[in-house]
Amino acid sequence: WDNADVVGVMFHGCFAERIEGLRGKLPKIRSWLCVDDGSGPFPEWAVPYEEAVGDDGELELEWEIDGDDLIIVYTGGTTGMPKGVMWRQDDYFSLVNRERPQGPYDPEGGFQGFVEKKRAEGPGRVMMPACPQMHALALMGSFTNLVNGGCVVTACGRRFDAAETLDLVEKEGVNQLSIVGDAFARPLLEALDAEPLRWDLSSLLVVRSAGVMWSHEVKKGLLKHHPDMVLIDGLGSTEAPRIGRSESTGENASTTAIFDLGETSAVFDDDLNPVEPGSGVVGRLAVGGAIPSGYYKDEAKTAATFLVVDGVRYSVPGDYATVEADGSVRLLGRGSVCINTGGEKVYPEEVEEVLKRHESILDAVCVGVPHERFGESIVALVEPSGSEEPSEAGVIEFVRALLAGYKAPHYVLTLDSIGRAPNGKVDYKGLRQIAVERLQAR
Repeated sequence: WDNADVVGVMFHGCFAERIEGLRGKLPKIRSWLCVDDGSGPFPEWAVPYEEAVGDDGELELEWEIDGDDLIIVYTGGTTGMPKGVMWRQDDYFSLVNRERPQGPYDPEGGFQGFVEKKRAEGPGRVMMPACPQMHALALMGSFTNLVNGGCVVTACGRRFDAAETLDLVEKEGVNQLSIVGDAFARPLLEALDAEPLRWDLSSLLVVRSAGVMWSHEVKKGLLKHHPDMVLIDGLGSTEAPRIGRSESTGENASTTAIFDLGETSAVFDDDLNPVEPGSGVVGRLAVGGAIPSGYYKDEAKTAATFLVVDGVRYSVPGDYATVEADGSVRLLGRGSVCINTGGEKVYPEEVEEVLKRHESILDAVCVGVPHERFGESIVALVEPSGSEEPSEAGVIEFVRALLAGYKAPHYVLTLDSIGRAPNGKVDYKGLRQIAVERLQAR
């Protein structure tokens, strides 16, 4: 809130106690609007949301709407402090509309006129974000569905519950479900495997994911329960949306980390030249078109991420990939978490995908720790799928059988949980420190 220069906060009553401890550190915030959810006494320092809105249910704006106004969406903070990604509302509106109207914002012919046109065409899809609304996928997906005449279904529970999600899909006739990789897909698959006849999924047309890994095996398992739906695995991030995608249907579950590039996307080498298909050169993924203005209050990071190549402005967030002979791209991972061991670059996501195929491993993360000879050693932190800890030697050999030997972990550490956040992301920096401390104590 301090970084975003927030002056007003609207919150549910269940957060009142937590906010009470923060208020003294946030002098910029002038307005606190509380939604009474029956969780406890109403805080004296807040204004009831209903009172602020008034009887007509609408807030009166004290300013004019402008396409240059900003919407700021914060990144997940996988490799550091989350950063505020600034979007011109006109650009964001263009991105989330399927018809992408051109020209400056016009209250009559722009957003408002577009929505009214869509409503006149009849109801759109029913969409449910099963991941937190703070995640860009859920936010953008909800906006896209609403402005295209659809509606958004949200769960009442505070935590992701696979059974509740599937209940709502059936009850509300959900057409599109948004999730964030295996952190959400695996529980859904486990629920369906446990009770395969419980839910009618016939309304479900599309399941979308983005932001983290969605493994081939889990996709294949979901399609067995409902082969008529399409699984869309999106390649992108808060600051670089819709770089590419892969689709899985029927019996054909797409390979993990292989994507088709979008029309405005590219892969550039270190000299900002396009990577030739089939060359094996590792490059950085980039996307043009409707992209953010930059990072809020971070000019250095903005200059490093948003680059102009041959007169075209791109967002280049630091994801590395190779281009296959057929033009598809193989995602390697974020450069900031790349492990350099003995001069070889190892991208954690590739090793993590293999680790999670092991029958004794539910979830896994790879980090690099300092090594006197090799620069860094690869450490796998794994969360067991059952009560027994996986064998370190067995896990290492398992990875060696599927990847080049230098990509196999040197150490395997077991944790009760690797601590994925509600948005499916993990704290690589924090887990690296845990690995260092655990290894020093050996």
